[in-house]
Amino acid sequence: MKLTSNEPFWLVKNGLIASYPSLAEDISTDILIIGSGITGSLIAHQCVKDGYRTVLADRREIANGSSSATTSMLQYEVDTPLWELIGMIGEEGAVASYRACYDSIDTLGRLAKKVKSACGFKKKNSLLYAKYKKDVPDLKKEHETRLKHGFRGDWLEADEIRERFDLAGSHGGILTYQGGSIDAFRLAHDLLYYNLKNGLDVYDKTEITGVKYGKKGIVATTQYGNKVKAAKIIYCNGFESTEIIPEKFVDLLSSYAIVSEPFIEKPDKISETLIWDTGDPYIYMRTTDDHRILIGGEDDEFQNPQKRDQSITEKKKRLEQIFEKLFPGVAFRTDFAWAGTFGETKDGLPYIGEHPDFPGAYFVLGMGGNGITFSVTGMEMVSDFLKGQEHPLSRWWCFGR
Repeated sequence: MKLTSNEPFWLVKNGLIASYPSLAEDISTDILIIGSGITGSLIAHQCVKDGYRTVLADRREIANGSSSATTSMLQYEVDTPLWELIGMIGEEGAVASYRACYDSIDTLGRLAKKVKSACGFKKKNSLLYAKYKKDVPDLKKEHETRLKHGFRGDWLEADEIRERFDLAGSHGGILTYQGGSIDAFRLAHDLLYYNLKNGLDVYDKTEITGVKYGKKGIVATTQYGNKVKAAKIIYCNGFESTEIIPEKFVDLLSSYAIVSEPFIEKPDKISETLIWDTGDPYIYMRTTDDHRILIGGEDDEFQNPQKRDQSITEKKKRLEQIFEKLFPGVAFRTDFAWAGTFGETKDGLPYIGEHPDFPGAYFVLGMGGNGITFSVTGMEMVSDFLKGQEHPLSRWWCFGR
């Protein structure tokens, strides 16, 4: 009997890459990072590079949170279209946010190469197509806005999209030339392994149950009663930060994904392109480095993990139907189906910086579809914060904005 796995594809594909001890003693350090996913591993890399004694702790196995469930599409486009974001926060902040995500993709590629990661980083194009005819005017406005601010792309009519990608049912779209894909789970592990040799200390299955905050330093206590004294604590725990931050600053959503069996013949027409639509919620897809097709979406409001996971079978069928409609005649056989939870902010931007209720702490919370590229920019921002410097994006990505 063959059962479709409800484990994230990346966990099964990679297996147990590395195992770390839990913290079993009291320690002191310069920086304590909470969260071992792609965000925490990137921030740890930056802190070690800058010469800080750094400790990273996670309540789970390494990278077994959102980084194991992400589809790892690298896009510079924020979930909020550029023209809308300009209306919300102004031209300077909106364009700077898009530019930061644009540059982050190349930064990530260089970093993956530096640490000799097996994450399969690959640059790709990106196609955003109009799901409905009514979406065309706003999508053309988005295209013109991007061109105005130096983001290169081409408008493709529906017949061009059908010819180039075999994709049926679009009403035109924007093809851009800055995107990519990786295995974020693998990259997180590879970054940590690289930095272990440079003094990073990593502890998994170590839950921080209490923190005393202060401008001169913090003291964190684990579930076993061990204490970590640090000059700064940096939270890289994504939507789980809602457990400690009192105000509502993010909406939690569940997202679903399926990945096919490997195709006998590589799906060449879409292998070099990320594909997503203008729906709300939107559908997104990419190929993997072992010739599978990954499609995700069908987001709904997060209630609890049990209810989310009970929806996997239904959502799997729905995603299969969507793929069949977009690519009629292409046999998609699901190998893995899973669900994950992520945060969505009011403007599509992350929260990176200090919070007034937590002296001695920084937060790097890359929410939404750009969590990975936001976190790459977060490396630069944290580096500035720790040196007592202001970062140009801080006023648009801060709490209380």
